[in-house]
Amino acid sequence: MNKAFGVTGLLASLAMGIGVGGGGGCSHDRPDRYGEQRPPVSEIDNRDRGLQSKDVVQASDEMAMKLLADPDLNASRDQWLMVVDRVDNQTVNARHSLDIFLQRLQTNLARHGKGRVQLVQNRDKLRELQARELEVERSDGQPGPKGIQPDYSLSATISELPNRGTSYYYMQFEVTDLRDRRLAFTDAYEVRVER
Repeated sequence: MNKAFGVTGLLASLAMGIGVGGGGGCSHDRPDRYGEQRPPVSEIDNRDRGLQSKDVVQASDEMAMKLLADPDLNASRDQWLMVVDRVDNQTVNARHSLDIFLQRLQTNLARHGKGRVQLVQNRDKLRELQARELEVERSDGQPGPKGIQPDYSLSATISELPNRGTSYYYMQFEVTDLRDRRLAFTDAYEVRVER
């Protein structure tokens, strides 16, 4: 690479669809269309209806901040061992998976909750990984050795109230203490969207 071109020039040329050699891109390249083809995930796209990526981003960011600011979590001397469960989809399109909300929340907690929250793998996923990757086979068909026992489980329920022109979504996020069934944390994200 030409040192004079530099990293800034490289990034600018990639964003505009220009080759590193400094020449123009193909005649059909349209850098002005990039924003249409890759709209920011934190914005509403008028071509879509219902829940959108902005809702996933906003809900997971809000819940991560609220959970990590929770007084019980911050007063705890012990790190919370937490397993991420699943989303109970109670919307009109219940066949669609909405686990993406918890997946992004899990990533936020892993990124920002170090020292306070230790995420552990879901038991079924762990068994699947063990069966696929470990070479030791048990002759009795019983599960593998006992692993870390989580103290808390993170789950969500997403409900919808559909109307003629809009739908109201209520997303409740809960952290359950698995030792005594106590709700250690609960909060919600609400949004009303065009149908």
